[in-house]
Amino acid sequence: MTLTPAADTRACVDTDHPAIRAEGVTKRYGRTVVVDDVHLDLPLGGVTALIGPNGAGKSTLLSIVGRLLTADGGRVTVTGLDVATTRSDELAKRMAVLRQENHLDIRLTVRDLVTFGRYPHSKGRPTADDLEHVEKALHYLDLDHLADRFLDQLSGGQRQRAFVAMVLCQDTDVVLLDEPLNNLDLRHAVSMMGRLRDAARELGRTVVVVVHDINVASCYADTIVAMRDGTVAACGSPADIMRPELLEEIYGLPVRVHELDGQLIATYYG
Repeated sequence: MTLTPAADTRACVDTDHPAIRAEGVTKRYGRTVVVDDVHLDLPLGGVTALIGPNGAGKSTLLSIVGRLLTADGGRVTVTGLDVATTRSDELAKRMAVLRQENHLDIRLTVRDLVTFGRYPHSKGRPTADDLEHVEKALHYLDLDHLADRFLDQLSGGQRQRAFVAMVLCQDTDVVLLDEPLNNLDLRHAVSMMGRLRDAARELGRTVVVVVHDINVASCYADTIVAMRDGTVAACGSPADIMRPELLEEIYGLPVRVHELDGQLIATYYG
């Protein structure tokens, strides 16, 4: 089988009002095309996982959707708003973004960091309602006991959870997370994905995550977007994507897919 870009990735959704729409999105660095004419609709609600090998364009596409990067061509809308032209303060009430790398030059406590998530609403003057959102986010990510600790006193995994709490505290319709499982051990990675799935289902959020582990995507995502060489190779449910012939073409190695307790799990061998 020769892998070609998905002919109509809009088949990922069956609505005229997707949460995210990419139309002909392209990004180049010099002569290298890292995102190549991507057309994609992502559904409202649920968890969408972007998967693919290194260099597939996953993080670049997510960064363009989150307005962290400017596309060289095409257009992206989030809940109907053009990310290139919408005012930042308005967009920040609809979409929250967690970068892959987060560095701060000031010393903050966990509670201070999470409170930053309310800035689009509070403009730096948090109300009682804002503070209630902060406490809920701390509790949601199991950070109550770390709330008054400084970030530089935490492990990498604890800091990562604090940044995710900040993003959820922003209380947006759409949440974009670039490799949120970085620095997390197995227990906290499982807990994190469970929390994100709960946020999508119980809080009505649209959560889009870049993940490297295709089994995480299979177990926790409602929709999977598989990328390779800057294009969308396939998009659909875990059952649509977790097929050996498709995964072999995307990752370039033999794959077997097994059903375990109702979940589709891939194993690799060479």
